[in-house]
Parts: sequence; structure tokens; C-alpha cells
Amino acid sequence: MNKKKNYRGFNLAWVIGIVVVTSIISALTTGVIVYNNNKLSYDLTYGDLSDDKDLNEFLSVYANILSSYYENVDKGELLDQAIAGMMDYLGDDYTTYLDDETTAELFDSLSGEYTGIGVSINNTDKSIAEVFDDTPASQAGIQVGDIIVGFNNIDVTNMGATEVVKMIKNTTDYFTLQLQRGTTVVNVSLKNEKLIAPTTDYYMIENTSIGYLSMETFSNTLATQVEKALNDLESNGMTSLIIDLRENTGGYLTAATDVASIFLEKGKRIYGLEYQNEVTNYNDETREHKEYNIVVLINENTASASEILASALKESYGATIVGETSFGKGKVQQTMQLDDGSMVKYTSAYWLTPNGTCIDGVGISPDYYVTNEQTTDENGNITGITDLQLNKAVEILSGITN
Repeated sequence: MNKKKNYRGFNLAWVIGIVVVTSIISALTTGVIVYNNNKLSYDLTYGDLSDDKDLNEFLSVYANILSSYYENVDKGELLDQAIAGMMDYLGDDYTTYLDDETTAELFDSLSGEYTGIGVSINNTDKSIAEVFDDTPASQAGIQVGDIIVGFNNIDVTNMGATEVVKMIKNTTDYFTLQLQRGTTVVNVSLKNEKLIAPTTDYYMIENTSIGYLSMETFSNTLATQVEKALNDLESNGMTSLIIDLRENTGGYLTAATDVASIFLEKGKRIYGLEYQNEVTNYNDETREHKEYNIVVLINENTASASEILASALKESYGATIVGETSFGKGKVQQTMQLDDGSMVKYTSAYWLTPNGTCIDGVGISPDYYVTNEQTTDENGNITGITDLQLNKAVEILSGITN
């Protein structure tokens, strides 16, 4: 089925640098994340630790290494390795130590905001692939197809896209881009601003009243973007919806809760948390809800926060699930950021579906198991994909609508 975009939201095909959405974060890195506000712990105080003989023994070893080791020791690196060792000892794939650079990348990817001008560019020729609305780029008149050939009158035709993006990103004042537009070169002056990072794509399915909405990651701004997308789709006559969570590896638990609350009726269960054999349930507390039919698309890389949303929509809303069995990450991580910018991330609970099911290591089974078809050339390289999962979703909703 051709996906003609009658109403288009954000295009996430290639967004780098200027639209600062960092590299794809795997399920092991993103997951379901909640904050603990850097508290020492739930039930331990510094006084308790001062009386801990084992901890004092560790500190004694640490002090002796610093004072007596025959070579100079990097204290920060020594402690980093000690923390990483504690995380490794627990034997949990999702409990880990992240250095300051990785921590910054993770938070950037989930912040939902970026500093830039509001375009996506092609890596091959530095041409403008998309200009987002209400951004410095759109206000400056930059057009799709323009090719960046200069920056502040510096010829960049022989530079790579990444290098040019870095030049633009690191400029805090106004700058001028030279853009090749057909046979002429156009000069535009603009400045980087803080913008919402696009994490949704949405449009109306051609010749139907079915809307399509994909979510890339559960960032701080996802719920705001979903509400805008739904308003736009509803104003264009949408009567049913496809939510695409394929390849979505998770993010913030609060984002999953906020998005689920847009659809569910007040009082409906979103998820439960099981901590040391005690379960706490979390229900929708908002008045807002939707009533149209929904099909959710999932695959083997649908994980964590996206599995929370998928299960909430299935069990508390009545949505239909299409695709492949999801990843099966049923654990929640707390984060604690350290003074040097690094972070420890550790599992603190299992999350449960509204019906009380733990999907960890099992995943969510779709109501309709559908795999997509791939075409390859004589060398085995993938040349095309037929999206049978999307086609099945359209078929289901068309049948309901008709």
C-alpha cells in the first residue's frame, strides 16, 4: 500500500545535528526510566553507612591505594571502575554505569528539546530534506532542496555534512548560510533557537478516514506532540487511528503515562509496579479520553515504555495489536546522576500490564501476527519492504468503519 501523506507532521527519516536528535538508543540503554531525585536511598542515611564495617573496609583499601600505590592513580577513574564493578556484580542487563558523555547523550535524546534552526538535511549532498514549521529556518525562507554551499561566506562544498552541522550548531550568534537554489545562490541570516525535537510522524491514510501516528521515543515532550498530532488528524476527518510503536525502545515512564492518559477513561489502569513482592497500581487521573478504534503496530524492537503504552491501550482501551511479539522488557530503572556528570542506572521494579501480567522476557503477543515482506537483489541486499503490518491495520479499521 502506498503511504501518501495527505497531512504531514514530522519526518524522522534523516535528522542530524541541526535537528539535534542523538543516535538511536538501544533497549538496553533507554528502557523505562524514572528519577530518584539523587536521594541517598529510600531507607539508608549517611549515619547508617558510617557504621557499615564492609563499607569502611572498602574505604580503607581505597585510601591505601591512593597513598601507597607505586604509580599515580586517577581517583575519578578508580571510583568509576568501582561503581561499574558494583553494577556488573548485580548481573542485570539493565543495571549499568554510564560515563558522563553517554549520560549526556541519553538525557539529550529524551529531553524532547534541541538547539538548532529546524531542518533535516541529507548526509550525502547537504541538501535540505525538510523544513519544520515555526522555526528559524522556516521564518528565514529556507526551502526543501536548497543545498548548503557556504557558512558565513566560507566555502563548505568539500566538507562533510557532519562538519557543517557542527559549525552551525556551535554558533551562538547570528550566522549566514549560502544556499544553492537552482542556478542562484541565496543568502539567509538566522540564529539557533531552542526547539521541540520531533519524535512523531503523522498523516491521513489515503482515501480513508484512518489516521496514522508513529512515536519514535518517549521523551519529555512526546505527550505534547501527540496531542497536537491528534488535533490535526481529527480536524482532517480522522475517525480511527493506527499507532505505530515499531522500533520504539522506550524512554521515560512519565511520558508513557501521559500519552496513555490522553486515550484512556479516568480510573482505567495504565500499569502496575511490583517492588519486593508488593504491587502498586497506577490509573488514569485525567478527564480526557478518546473513543475511536485504535490498532497498535509492534515488532521485536518495541520495548519498555512502548510496551507499557501498547498493553494499556490493549487491556484498558480495547485496542487491537498487529505485528510481531514485542521485545519483552518488563523492568523499570531508577537513575542517579553523579557529581562528575556520569550516572548509574539500576532496576528498581517490575512493571505489570493492567491485567497484572509481567511481560519480562516474554513480550506482548499481537492479536494478528503479521511479518513484513522484503525484496532482495542477487547479492542478498534488501531493496524494498512491503509493509504488510500497516496494510493489515488499515484492513481491520476499514472493516470496522464500513
